Amino acid sequence: MPTYASRITHQALTLILATVLLSACQPSTPPVDINAQLTQAVQTAFASIQQTQIASTPFAPLATDTPSASATLPPRTPPALPSTFAAASLNPLDTPHTYIQDQCQYLKDKWTSTNSAPGTIVMVVMFHSISKGKAEDANQISAADQENLMNDLHDQGFMAINMQQFSDFMYHNAKIPQRSVLLVVDDRHFAEYFNDHFRPFYKKWGWPVVNAYIAKDERPDLWAENAALSAEGWVDYQAHGVIHNIPITSDSSDDYIMSELQGAMTNIQKYFNKTPIAYIWPGGGFTPHAAQLARQVGYKLGFTVNPRGPVMYNWVPLADLADPGRPYSLADGPVNDPLMVIPRFWDVDARAHLDEVRQIGNDAATYAEQNKATELEYYDIMCAPAYGPIP
Repeated sequence: MPTYASRITHQALTLILATVLLSACQPSTPPVDINAQLTQAVQTAFASIQQTQIASTPFAPLATDTPSASATLPPRTPPALPSTFAAASLNPLDTPHTYIQDQCQYLKDKWTSTNSAPGTIVMVVMFHSISKGKAEDANQISAADQENLMNDLHDQGFMAINMQQFSDFMYHNAKIPQRSVLLVVDDRHFAEYFNDHFRPFYKKWGWPVVNAYIAKDERPDLWAENAALSAEGWVDYQAHGVIHNIPITSDSSDDYIMSELQGAMTNIQKYFNKTPIAYIWPGGGFTPHAAQLARQVGYKLGFTVNPRGPVMYNWVPLADLADPGRPYSLADGPVNDPLMVIPRFWDVDARAHLDEVRQIGNDAATYAEQNKATELEYYDIMCAPAYGPIP
């Protein structure tokens, strides 16, 4: 079937011949140069064909010295990012604090498909003493209640992680179970304590446990027992001071604070052949200055005794003001470093908060999905040129 261009060419040639013949038949005083007229007619016809083909070609470039139309388009305006997710179940004085300053890096970590999905949540649970019989004081939980807590956590889809996994998650949104629990046992204990109360869950589910160890350089037998557990890999030893019984306050000298921070790190390195990355504040005592010194020593995380709620990537609930209704909970927001004042649930009432923790994670996932398109558009405009596409 003839193309549009070929039809145009045929019509043009017909027109050329007709023009030449008509010219030849006209009376004229000067002689007619048929060859010249034919040449001129052909040139005119082919010029017309060329212009017709260009005009009929899709997306044909325009012969112009002005910039292209795309170069003159206005720059894309990034959308406003959504506000930080808020959990209605938290105490009104406990508000989520973020800590990632680089918004582009945060969004890339948040939406990278191989990282933790939005709504991944960690419940940090604090244990002090587990009694084989009835619990006798507020810092103690019975072995039966501890077992019930562990079973309930597992039944509701939680999985235990160690401190390095927790750190990687909080800093980079590294992949962890969507419902995670960090089990932190405070103070020194004999190996029997872990064998009786935590090894069964390690055998059944592979659950590790963290021991906030009082690192006083004494009792070689106690160090040896715990060093053996550390070598097995499922008891994760972190720092809990040296003297321990004197909590850090605003009256504490720098010498004392450093002796607790550096002394604990040095002795754990000596006996366990590992460098702790977390400092569990003895007695829950901390100050903004102490948190700064902890950073200087090399700690990446700090834990209080404040049961504010669970934590997520770039999301830590803290209180900016003291609460007369909770005098035992120091205001942790003023530290201005959320990763050094991470809250913990107490073992005796952690079971009562399982539904709350799960709901916060579910609500955070829903909120993230609602704002995903906006955040990805912002990233594409403001971040992708420098940070590359999100994997």
